[in-house]
Amino acid sequence: MEYRWLFVFVVLAGIVMVLRAFYSARKARREHQSDWDAKLVRQLRARGFDPFQDHEVDFFFALPDEQACAAVNQQLEKDGFRVDVKATPENPEFPFSLHATKTMRVQVDDMRERSRRFGELAAANRGRYDGWSST
Repeated sequence: MEYRWLFVFVVLAGIVMVLRAFYSARKARREHQSDWDAKLVRQLRARGFDPFQDHEVDFFFALPDEQACAAVNQQLEKDGFRVDVKATPENPEFPFSLHATKTMRVQVDDMRERSRRFGELAAANRGRYDGWSST
């Protein structure tokens, strides 16, 4: 009888450990994604970017079809972006690549918000937001 309780305790402790590891990994993944923008901004500033000057910034989307490209293109152009689309037939899941460019200030909070919005825009059009860069 005593061993049964010990077995139950060990099983429950194992379940708790697995759940804790799962939620910790999930939290770390979310923090990594939101810190990606901060990391890029730090790298740009280390290379001499002035945060108070405008810079040309490139944004990248992977999209499933021409309809999705048109919808994302329309939204981005309305927001003042220059957009070009290229077919990427080697990628069967996302056979279109959309590249958007805009001259703007590169600040962490703004870039995090833009990445969040662009992630939602891509997901709403069955695509993926691949991030941004600036030279």
